[in-house]
Amino acid sequence: MSAPLVLSDDTILLLGRFADTLDARRPDAEMREEIRLARALVFAEQLHGPTEKAFAAEQDLLAAAPPVRRGQTRGEYAALLRLVAQGVITG
Repeated sequence: MSAPLVLSDDTILLLGRFADTLDARRPDAEMREEIRLARALVFAEQLHGPTEKAFAAEQDLLAAAPPVRRGQTRGEYAALLRLVAQGVITG
């Protein structure tokens, strides 16, 4: 799945929350794909509750958030998420 050309306000908000969480909690630890998948669900449901809107927000967030690279730290991944949110790069 590729990132949408234009990010919704929800997706930008969730990318920022995701990045903030990674920076606040063990930024030097290795980032894992499982964390990306789980956090997308958690953040979307925190924003919208367990609804269809949350499912759509989760899918948009996963499309925007780039896949995790081997050896990448949580802090490095947070920096990438911020670049995606700013429109500098795409997921």
